[in-house]
Amino acid sequence: MAQEMIEAAGEDEQELANEMAAAFLNENLPETTFSAPKAGPGMWASVIRIIDPIEGKTIDKVSLEQNDAAFSICLTKFANHGDELFLLVGIAKDFQLNPRQSNGGSIHVYKFVEEGRQLELVHATPVDEVPGAICPFQGRVLVGVGRVLRIYDLGKKKMLRKCENKYIPNFIVTIHAMGNRVIVGDTQDSFQFLRYKRQENQLIVFADDTNPRWVTTATLLDYDTIAGADKFGNMVMIRLPPAISDEVDEDPTGVKALWDRGWLGGSSQKAETIASFHIGEVVLSLQKATLIPGGSESLVYTTLSGTVGVLVPFTSHEDHDFFQHLEMHMRSENPPLCGRDHLSFRSYYFPVKNVIDGDLCEQFNSLEPSKQKSIAEDLDRNPSEVSKKLEDIRTRYAF
Repeated sequence: MAQEMIEAAGEDEQELANEMAAAFLNENLPETTFSAPKAGPGMWASVIRIIDPIEGKTIDKVSLEQNDAAFSICLTKFANHGDELFLLVGIAKDFQLNPRQSNGGSIHVYKFVEEGRQLELVHATPVDEVPGAICPFQGRVLVGVGRVLRIYDLGKKKMLRKCENKYIPNFIVTIHAMGNRVIVGDTQDSFQFLRYKRQENQLIVFADDTNPRWVTTATLLDYDTIAGADKFGNMVMIRLPPAISDEVDEDPTGVKALWDRGWLGGSSQKAETIASFHIGEVVLSLQKATLIPGGSESLVYTTLSGTVGVLVPFTSHEDHDFFQHLEMHMRSENPPLCGRDHLSFRSYYFPVKNVIDGDLCEQFNSLEPSKQKSIAEDLDRNPSEVSKKLEDIRTRYAF
């Protein structure tokens, strides 16, 4: 902006324009009043912070260079460096969101000094695309560089590439690993399941999902199941059926033809959707957690607009049956204010499957007494028992 002021001035006003530009650059506007300065198109600024979570203070701050955007971060140990912890940060240079393009990127490796209170740069490794996700893997790291999945090891002067797979469709946004299995979330094509063959040093895609999903975040639930969310506000749980094998050795052709022969433009084996639900907001974080001491695990999500939500598993058929019938009655007795059908909303992109809307069931307590009584009678209970049931499932998992 200062440069534009100088260029716009005429010859006789040049000196005045220079003074005004200098004053403009030196003026320190408080962020509390004027908010943070807005970057121009294609301009980025990123920092890496170490924060004390108890006091909320910044212990150390590393400012990256102009137009370097930090896209991924990972804390890991390397097999050839014992128990020493390293911080890896994936950085894009001159990144443009739409259409997506950049002048390459780099992977910065930091080590901790001063008892973990400061970061020291070990080295930076240039890469040809944006490092969208990083994940520890068997004493090394998996890095999604654009649409290429790579295994890197730590070298003395830069990261050393050990293995790669080029068959992910678009852009890698999440990576999760367990044992020799790797699950990759693609920005547009849902999840790809890969197997790492140590003997051949190969990453092989052995299964994928049938539906396109614009993945924003994901978390592993168990060895065969992953929960994910997409940018249109859908939550989904995907599981590999028991019949699917990730053992490449079992290929009857002997030439791995089974693993190369794709169906529907993807892998020959397909995962199943076991649960699907439309939340209506973009989910940015998803975590399997225990919210109360000694309680059962639940799936916690946070959204772009600040909602914190919880998905909990039913432990008995009786509870499931009760809430399924309560939800059904609430749909007919308490339709939304604006007339939108509840079932069509929760099935906006994919049909709702195996998820009961707790928010709708909670509205039972706000109904008028006569409606409460008629619903409770249909459920063979009285209104106080229904309210108690709602409270029980809440306190068992969350609060």
